[in-house]
Amino acid sequence: MTDARSPFTAVFLALALAACSVGPDYAPPQQELATRFAEGAADPIGEASAQQWWLGFGDPMLDDLVRTGLAQNLDIQSALARVAEAQAAARATGLPAQIDGAASWQAARSGGEGIATDTSGTASFSPSLLLDLFGGERRTREQALAQLQSAELGVGEARLAFLSSLVSGYIDLRYYQAALAVTRQTIASRAQTLALVQQQRTAGLATELDEAQAQASLDESRASLPSLESGFYASSYAIATLLALPVQTLQSRLERGAAQPHPRGNARVGVPANLLRNRPDIRAAERDYAAAVAAIGVSEAQLYPSVSISGTVTAAQNDSWSFGPALSLPVLGQGVLRANRDQAIAQADQARLEWRSAVLGAVEEAQAAQTDYLRNRRAVAAYRRNVASYDRVVALSRETYDGGTTTLMDLLESQRSLASARLSLASAMRDLAASWATLHVAAGLGWQLPASAGQGRPAGSG
Repeated sequence: MTDARSPFTAVFLALALAACSVGPDYAPPQQELATRFAEGAADPIGEASAQQWWLGFGDPMLDDLVRTGLAQNLDIQSALARVAEAQAAARATGLPAQIDGAASWQAARSGGEGIATDTSGTASFSPSLLLDLFGGERRTREQALAQLQSAELGVGEARLAFLSSLVSGYIDLRYYQAALAVTRQTIASRAQTLALVQQQRTAGLATELDEAQAQASLDESRASLPSLESGFYASSYAIATLLALPVQTLQSRLERGAAQPHPRGNARVGVPANLLRNRPDIRAAERDYAAAVAAIGVSEAQLYPSVSISGTVTAAQNDSWSFGPALSLPVLGQGVLRANRDQAIAQADQARLEWRSAVLGAVEEAQAAQTDYLRNRRAVAAYRRNVASYDRVVALSRETYDGGTTTLMDLLESQRSLASARLSLASAMRDLAASWATLHVAAGLGWQLPASAGQGRPAGSG
């Protein structure tokens, strides 16, 4: 007797024997790197992405702003929401079998002298199972997992971007405060000079031109205050936005003033190879490449037949059931499916090149930041000496002017030079702090934080 199911059985067995995961297996991309940065040492630092480098400024207010922002920054919250989305997508790929069922039960009762009850019920289930003969579902899960990992690393990218913006804004804010203090000090000094000239003019020892020159110098200093104040308030507004807070809740604290941030920690960022581990954008780009490689297998599997087992089981007065395999042959759409496969291959190649570009860009950023830091450190030392020199020049000029051996213009010029040197020192200190922060961000430090530092959570979580 011939088994009517033998053709299906033969097809099923043939496909089962051919079962495999189509498409290329993932291999990590490669990029040659130098053994050291251009001006750095050859000492690796290993895993350092959890290093809280901003503590090296020794500024409690900055530390508090960082803690608040890591928990409240909207860009970080958005990145966490994208992780939740990727987690849901990954869970969906882990359910290749779907079981749909429906059931009903009814009862009717009529009253009277005699009570009659009639009941009827039906229950039906329609299970279906897709057989992953060519590994398409496996590649789909690989793709979803890589996309999830990339989304998780995106949170690290958001944290680093936040740290860079917040620390930079805070450094600018303290610079404007320092520049305002220097300018007010200069105004006080020039006001004293004007008063001295007015006294000398009353005594016939100075001319109207001398008084006008002293007044003009004082007015010049006063005119520079508004722009510096605008810079301070703009920085405070930016900080409040990064913390997702009204600026009024921070303004009084920021206006109290503090010294300009000055780095006290080391500036070791390791070797270029450390960037592959510590930079979240590089790691995310590698995961994007892995997802793109898996997508080739997904599109490749669509070129081959698929088999699903489905059926219906009904329980009623007359039980019935049907169950069996269904074969799908993608014959007519081969041209489109092959084009999709070729497109996936090209996209994977783009992802590989984007990873290499991210690596080289990161090396460039780290090297440039290290060069800036080294030069800015020397500049700060030079400007400190410059300020000390002009302090002495102004003191001597005032003495000689009082003694009548130096003109008023010489005194005013020395005061102007001292004010300029002090502002240049404040600017150099800002550049030094900013380059130190940029160096650590470029090295990928600070985005993996302990729970106590403020991890944040997806929006809407309870």
